[in-house]
Amino acid sequence: MWTSIEDSLCELGESPFWHPHERALYWLDIPGRAVLRTRGEIGSPTATVERWALPTEPGCMAPARSGGLVIALRDGIYRAREWGGSLVAMARAEHDVRTMRFNDGKCDALGRFWAGSLNEAKDRANAALYCFDARPGDVSPTITSMLEHVTTANGLAFSPDNRTLYWADTAAHVVRAWDWDAEANTLSHARVFQQFDPKPAGWVPSTPTHYDGRPDGATIDAAGHYWVAMFEGAQLLRFAPTGERVAAIAVPVQCPTMPCFGGDDLRTLFVTSGRKGRPADELVQRPASGTVLSMRVDTPGLPVSFFED
Repeated sequence: MWTSIEDSLCELGESPFWHPHERALYWLDIPGRAVLRTRGEIGSPTATVERWALPTEPGCMAPARSGGLVIALRDGIYRAREWGGSLVAMARAEHDVRTMRFNDGKCDALGRFWAGSLNEAKDRANAALYCFDARPGDVSPTITSMLEHVTTANGLAFSPDNRTLYWADTAAHVVRAWDWDAEANTLSHARVFQQFDPKPAGWVPSTPTHYDGRPDGATIDAAGHYWVAMFEGAQLLRFAPTGERVAAIAVPVQCPTMPCFGGDDLRTLFVTSGRKGRPADELVQRPASGTVLSMRVDTPGLPVSFFED
C-alpha cells in the first residue's frame, strides 16, 4: 500500500536517499531547483519537509561523510558543508551547459561521486557518465569520463559485491551492465541487462496498448536485485542479477522517477515522481503525481554511500 509523504510535491522529484544519522529522507526537485528533506518521523502529525533553493537545476546529490552534501548542478559538482550553506565548486562540467546538464548519480561504496549528464534536446547521444574522486590522498580531486554515447544518463547502481555497475539510457529504453573493478575503477564486458520496447506511436496512458515505460532512476536491494522506476509506465520493476524480472509493482503515478530504501531497517521503499508537463486530466486521475511515495517491503535495501573528501 503506497502512501504519499505530506508536503512532498515537486515538479520532477529525483535523487532520493535515506540519511541514517538524521533519520531523514532527502530528494531533489530538478526544475524546481531545490533540495528537500524530511524533519521528524515521516507520517507523524509533527513531520515537516524543508526546502533549500538552489541557483540552477540539481541533477543528483549524495551525503558527505564529513557533513553536508555533494551536489551536481547544471554546470558542475559543488560542495555544501551544511544545509543551506554556501556552494563551493569542486569540478566544472565538460558539457555545453546551454544544452546539457547533470542528471542521475550517486556515490559508490568507496566514496567517489558519480554523475551522468543529459542532452535536453534529446537529438543525439552525447551524454556521459563521470566519476569524481576527492578522497584524501596524494592526488588532487579528479573528474573522469567513464562511459559515453547516451542521450539521458539514468539508472546508475552498483551491485552489493562492487563487481557490477548498471547504467541506463532512458531515451534508448535500455539498461546496460559492466564488470566493475571497484578498487581500480575500471569497467569491462559491457552487455545489455534489459532492453525495453519503445513507446508505441501515438501512445497515451488511456490507450489499451501496453507500454512498460522507459528506465529512469534505480537502486539495488540487499539481495542484489535491481529496482528501476519506469517513467510513464506507472510501475517499478525488480530484476535479479541474472536479468530475470521477478516483480512488477504498480505505483499510483504515471511517472515514477527513482526508488531508494530507507527507514531504520532499510525496508521502507521510497520513490520520487514527476508531474511537470503531464496532461491535466492525468494529474486529476493521479493526484499523487509529483509526490514522494512509500511502502514497506520484505527485502531491505543497502545503506547510502557517503562522499569522502
